[in-house]
Amino acid sequence: MIPTYDEERGGPHPVCGVDEAGRGPLAGPVVAAAVILNPDAIPPGLADSKMLTAGKRESLFDKLMETAEVGIGEASVAEIDDINILWATMLAMERAVTALPRVPAMVLIDGNRTPRWNRPSRTLVKGDARCLSIAAASIIAKVTRDRQMQILAAAHPLYGWCSNQGYGTPQHKAALARHGATEHHRRSFAPVRMALDAAANSAAC
Repeated sequence: MIPTYDEERGGPHPVCGVDEAGRGPLAGPVVAAAVILNPDAIPPGLADSKMLTAGKRESLFDKLMETAEVGIGEASVAEIDDINILWATMLAMERAVTALPRVPAMVLIDGNRTPRWNRPSRTLVKGDARCLSIAAASIIAKVTRDRQMQILAAAHPLYGWCSNQGYGTPQHKAALARHGATEHHRRSFAPVRMALDAAANSAAC
């Protein structure tokens, strides 16, 4: 499926697309992006970030930052553990839209849930594959979070974050069991909680 600009046409303007990156990992923040595209300067090749190579995402990220209006928001590990990943994601989306240089008249959101706000908005399941503004947001969110995880990986090289971006790969889970959790791990997530419990039981013995 190739995303189009059809969803943005015909309604109130400006329209922004919103998407997130990082709901599933065991470590790091969840990041959201909001993007208002310039219809006269849409970078060619926009697609769901998951369908693009890292190099293509980086290239499109730079082009979007030059041609579009972009807002980025995130929710911290502490917020994820406090309010759960769903509502932390909604919070990151709110922050991303608030960070835009102007207020959108319509917000198009990837998925089937909207934040608790009064903004005019619509959800689009698989929106990152259908809607250019959401595809753009998926790229901005993904590249932003990946760059953050690269920085964290340099400080915590044992967990493989430079390649797994905090997801629960076998390498990451093995390192978690062997070395315990860092301050960047989501303690509300079962694999992290289990590793902490195992370490506590081992220490008690």
